[in-house]
Amino acid sequence: MSLEDLRLLVGLGNPGSRYTSTRHNIGFMAIERLAKRQSVNFKTHKNINGRIADLVNRQKQLKLLLPDTYMNESGQAINACLKWFDIEVTQILVIVDDMDLPLGRLRLRASGGSGGHNGLRSTIQHLKTENFCRLRIGIGAPPGEPVLRKSKTTSHVLGNFTAEEKPLLEEILNEVVLGPDLIQRNGFAKASDHLNSYSPLHNQA
Repeated sequence: MSLEDLRLLVGLGNPGSRYTSTRHNIGFMAIERLAKRQSVNFKTHKNINGRIADLVNRQKQLKLLLPDTYMNESGQAINACLKWFDIEVTQILVIVDDMDLPLGRLRLRASGGSGGHNGLRSTIQHLKTENFCRLRIGIGAPPGEPVLRKSKTTSHVLGNFTAEEKPLLEEILNEVVLGPDLIQRNGFAKASDHLNSYSPLHNQA
């Protein structure tokens, strides 16, 4: 799979100030940072049920999408966006949090299952395929034994990053926003090699 013709970046998260700084919203954070860096603003698109921003990268139009459907129905907005703007599944990159990766690790993949993530599950369901590119950003798992960790999952992903994690978070987001340009400049394979081997300076591991 190739993403050289990347046309849509999607951040997964929950809308509203209540969720702005939560771990589950790191996908939103990355897209919002990219928009700010490029000085573009989001506008609500009622036909999509999401917020859209447009930017030009390497002389190519690139759309940014933040679904307003809440995480569990992310696929609804993504599918509507693809249809409205005539974008192919092979031209999208979904940015999403991943509790199975430690904070500070990134994984760029061309396809795959949901891994238990409700946003990815909804996306797969609505697009009727697992073959879309996704960049998973590690947010770490709650401490404790597996059984205890499972009971803490919701409070963990809907909790805020700690003050100690903030420097690492800033570094990760700055790296992630370079990803689209890296893909368009060097291709998916080289971008994967770079992002998947990324190790932040503030790594707490």
